[in-house]
Formats: sequence, structure tokens, C-alpha cells
Amino acid sequence: MDWTLELVVIPVSDVDRAKSFYTEKLGFNLDVDHKASDAFRVVQLTPPGSACSIAIGTGITDAAPGSYRGLHLIVPDIDAAHAELSGRDVAVSEPFHFGPEGQAPGPHPGRDNYGTFLTFNDPDGNSWLVQEVDRSK
Repeated sequence: MDWTLELVVIPVSDVDRAKSFYTEKLGFNLDVDHKASDAFRVVQLTPPGSACSIAIGTGITDAAPGSYRGLHLIVPDIDAAHAELSGRDVAVSEPFHFGPEGQAPGPHPGRDNYGTFLTFNDPDGNSWLVQEVDRSK
């Protein structure tokens, strides 16, 4: 039996601000924006090429806005991802990897899959990690 992850709820304080960030700055697709009442609104967004979506909204989680760490996005080219995010005015780290001494600047020396990262935060401080995986290797 397959078990697929379809949706991750991300806690935010301002739904419209977060929606703009994820669609305009990150290029996520807007799937749904449903407001049943002032107490319940769900906005579903999907990263391009992803089978898993995120949801932001009102009345959908008790988690504190900005409390999520280490949400992962996978890209085939970390340098292109860095250029795209920087070009969209996202405050993004420089690429880095982990070596014998811990975190080190620059891509993994062998450009190994799963070895190079960059980070950014959404407007509430939820932390995202972008990881390079070239599935053509």
C-alpha cells in the first residue's frame, strides 16, 4: 500500500500576506482559497512540480505562527534556485554544505545529491530548507 503525503499545514499570522509571499515570491500555485467564515479560511498552495501542497489559513492549526523549522523543498540546481529566489527579493542564504567541521560555505565539493542547501524564512519566520537533488544523476 502506498502512503502519500499530500498536505502540510503551515502556521501564519496574516493569511493574505503569507498567500502573497508564497505565490508572488516563491511561485507556488494557488489551488484553493476558501473562506467559510471569519473563523475558518483555508488557502492551499503547491510548489511547481510538487505532489505535496501546503495550507495556510485561519482556524486550521493551533501551532504558533513562525514555529515551523526545516520544511524541505527539493531542486535539481541550487544555484538556479538561489538566483530565482534572490531575483524575487526573497532573503535567502548562500548555498552551504556540511563537512567534517559542520556547516561550510558553498556547494558540496562533489555536488553529491542531498549535499547542498540554502535557507529562507517566510514572513512569519517559518524556516525552509532548499536541498539540491539532481534526479538525472
